[in-house]
Amino acid sequence: MSQRSPIPPGKRKDFKGLDYYPISPNYLFQLKLHEYKEKGKRRVRTTAGDEQEYIRWGEFRFQLEGKEHKLHVYKRKVDEERLFIAFRDATSGEETYGAGRYLDLQPDKHRTREGKWILDLNEAYNPFCAYSGAYTCPLTPPENWLDIPVRAGEKNYLGEE
Repeated sequence: MSQRSPIPPGKRKDFKGLDYYPISPNYLFQLKLHEYKEKGKRRVRTTAGDEQEYIRWGEFRFQLEGKEHKLHVYKRKVDEERLFIAFRDATSGEETYGAGRYLDLQPDKHRTREGKWILDLNEAYNPFCAYSGAYTCPLTPPENWLDIPVRAGEKNYLGEE
């Protein structure tokens, strides 16, 4: 295991790997990014109690469990190409990390030739703070709290401190 792993050194010896939901095509979408004309700033609280600033870049709209949902997309800087999504759902705090999970979308991997984005909730991962209190992570803004379970991506780390 890498020395840069977020798993605390005292728990690395017994670490058996991460736990994921089975991959499901129900959580894979090709979507238009509804980019905001007015890209406002969003102050996001962190696990350390301070705040980080993000740019509200746009939103993805999708159907899941027969209902329309949306996830807001953020960037740290205007010229950054990567899109960042933090979300919580009905599994948060039970089956998945309570503060939410993240998705990073890179244009070279997550863009189609037609310009749509590939939103694959199967790629949802836990932030480093799920493994150790030594890390500070942005908390999921309430606008990205989904009221349905998303049983895709990484499950809760059972060695959580």
